[in-house]
Amino acid sequence: MRNQYWMHFDARGDLLESARQCEAEVFQRWFGNTRAELDEEYGPYEADSIFLVIADAGDEVVAAVRLIAPGRSGFKALDDVAQAPWQVDGARSAAAAGLDLSTTWEVGTLCVRAGVAGSSRLSLALYHGLMTVAQVNGMSAFIAILDERVRRLLSSVGITTRPLPGVRTAPYLGSAHSTPVYSPFAAMLDAQRRDLPDAYRLVTLGIGLDGIVVPERAAFRRRERELVLDLAALDTLDADLAALDAGFDLPDDLSRLSGS
Repeated sequence: MRNQYWMHFDARGDLLESARQCEAEVFQRWFGNTRAELDEEYGPYEADSIFLVIADAGDEVVAAVRLIAPGRSGFKALDDVAQAPWQVDGARSAAAAGLDLSTTWEVGTLCVRAGVAGSSRLSLALYHGLMTVAQVNGMSAFIAILDERVRRLLSSVGITTRPLPGVRTAPYLGSAHSTPVYSPFAAMLDAQRRDLPDAYRLVTLGIGLDGIVVPERAAFRRRERELVLDLAALDTLDADLAALDAGFDLPDDLSRLSGS
């Protein structure tokens, strides 16, 4: 009997921590990236980062995709192409590709734990989750900096990508061969439906993903972040107000302001 897994969008709490551990484990094995390095690289984009995960019955994440949604953080891929080895203006490259950055998302990382039974099935399920996120949230395109091996795997199931204008394949964060890419969603979906109908049924429609419990489509909608109060900052503000009040003689200062 196959192991059963559950898909979750926008992982929070312990599930999110398990996703980060999964990501760090896989990227350490393949590219030598530590958890600290990943935190440093993706920290500036944390506010708009969302994890799509697949977990076992104990809520241990066995596969995950880190997405960066459009927002104030911007996109890591477009920031990174401005640096060596590419040194390309990310905004201009995106414009030349015809991307609408208000509806573009970034695929930051994609990982499946080693030694997990049915790893190919988990990869296909992640791809299905990504396609569902795109459809539910009105994604016009996605961008990424992909290791060429991962890029070929995606292409094999019809998730095709194109190099961003002005870039080339080059070493990046431990990968010897990575390419900054984009994929217009509607055109990619049409080509997949036409040229790879079996992949379209499995990856896009999710038909045949046995052993993976996929939530209803509404669960893939991006949620607004909750307002989190910084209690330490509030304590500091209270202390400052108390100090100001203690040194402020209201009647005397009012008389000075009125000139009396």
